[in-house]
Amino acid sequence: MTRRTFLPLLASPVLRAAAGTIGLNTGTYGMKALKIADALRAISEIGYDGVEICLMSGWPTDDPREIRRILDGTGLALPSLMDSLSMPGKRDFNIERLKLAIALAHEISPRKLPVIETVLGGKSADWDQTRERIAGELHEWAKLAEDGGITICFKPHADQAVDMPDRALWLLKQVNSPHIRIIYDYSHFYVQGLSLEESLRPLLPYTSYIAVKDSAGDRTKHQYLLPGDGKTDYVAYFRLLKELGYSGFVGIEITSQIHSKPGYEPIPTARLCYQRLAPAFEKAGVQRPAHKL
Repeated sequence: MTRRTFLPLLASPVLRAAAGTIGLNTGTYGMKALKIADALRAISEIGYDGVEICLMSGWPTDDPREIRRILDGTGLALPSLMDSLSMPGKRDFNIERLKLAIALAHEISPRKLPVIETVLGGKSADWDQTRERIAGELHEWAKLAEDGGITICFKPHADQAVDMPDRALWLLKQVNSPHIRIIYDYSHFYVQGLSLEESLRPLLPYTSYIAVKDSAGDRTKHQYLLPGDGKTDYVAYFRLLKELGYSGFVGIEITSQIHSKPGYEPIPTARLCYQRLAPAFEKAGVQRPAHKL
């Protein structure tokens, strides 16, 4: 990804998640070996409503104009751009990455901007010593996001400094900005012994995007799995989202613990995940967005 200026592009006629609907998407995070054009077309052909584009080093992004053209042609929404930042200690690097991500978001989808999602890194045991510095850096992110008219979301993550709902909520209170929000991913709370409802209810009002995968184990030793390979009841999960009034996207995340293994096949894996979760949407009575090409 290289620095580009904001361009006055026309709005893309892509899929939008209208109020009262929940879209099902997956991302290029699990498709590193593919050209992004091939990944986007495969995601569309499988039946997904949208795509999360990974901006991490080594993942192809190609020409933003080409990405936008493919999104236009397939009708895929772009709910999120994914990076992996870490704080505290990498302030300048993080700011530069976020500036690039904001510029890219404006080039690809200027009228319906995606959120930018990242973890925050650090260690759970260091929370008390680092939380004020993390909050301070998030204040800077909030100003950057406000200037760019975008939302930056951080994901509470097992083993990292921000691992539990109370820590995430504390940060949100300190920053106090609508431009800083949450990525909710139950797999990280499951291994810490929290139920879906007790972790989702307090965080959902501050959640702009939901990532799904399964997990197994506990706080000290765990692994991440494909959705459907663990114990999460996705019909109950999606019913709860509907009950609580969530409107947005649910994105399948293929963990690096899976996509980095020899013999991994990205397109069949994306198809398998869709075949597992699309019926759960239907059984839960969730309305997905209508295509607008």
